[in-house]
Amino acid sequence: MIFDWKWDFVWAILPRLLGATLNTLMAAGIGYAIALVLGLAFALSQRTGWRLVTSMVREMLEFIRSTPLVVQIFFIFYVGPQIGVTLSPWVAGMIAIGLHYSAYLSEVYRAGIEAVPKGQWEACRALNMSTRDTYRRIVLPQALPHAIPGMGNYLVGIFKDTPMLSVIGVTELMQTANAIGSETYRFLEPYTLVGVIFLALSLPTAGLIRLLERQVRRKLGL
Repeated sequence: MIFDWKWDFVWAILPRLLGATLNTLMAAGIGYAIALVLGLAFALSQRTGWRLVTSMVREMLEFIRSTPLVVQIFFIFYVGPQIGVTLSPWVAGMIAIGLHYSAYLSEVYRAGIEAVPKGQWEACRALNMSTRDTYRRIVLPQALPHAIPGMGNYLVGIFKDTPMLSVIGVTELMQTANAIGSETYRFLEPYTLVGVIFLALSLPTAGLIRLLERQVRRKLGL
């Protein structure tokens, strides 16, 4: 045989990998939730009338997008204690993922907002609607269908980036596979299973995002 595949070993390590899968899902889910909220805040902050705020936010987002996620993970976890911010590996990892992807999601939100016809904005001004109500009731509901595809792409991207959390000791899928390989000196099965599990997570997620996009567009009559 080209590969010395052992099914009994697979069944022995599968429960351990599935447990790590739950940790991966939690890290990806919470990190993505942080990115959704911060991304929207960053997108809206670039549309204020305060040029200084807009410039500062844009430069910060450009810095985040231009530096690797692994560097940001190391910075938050190891440099944070030096300035009085001590975080657990889990918290530091999820904050790093959320902050990193919020920079990308802010552009997704911005593109969706700018896709809303200018006539909608003018109509809101004519009706003396506040800026808050304009965004909440008119602009954001129309921007959402345009933003969903990009938001879905980055959700899948977060799944694939969670192995980077292993560099600070977070027990996710890749770190668990490495530990199993180090303990048993068998790497074929754990690494293969990790690839299959990530595929099993990513493909249904992409399908659900496409389904959500169609449903939202249908509901809004687009």
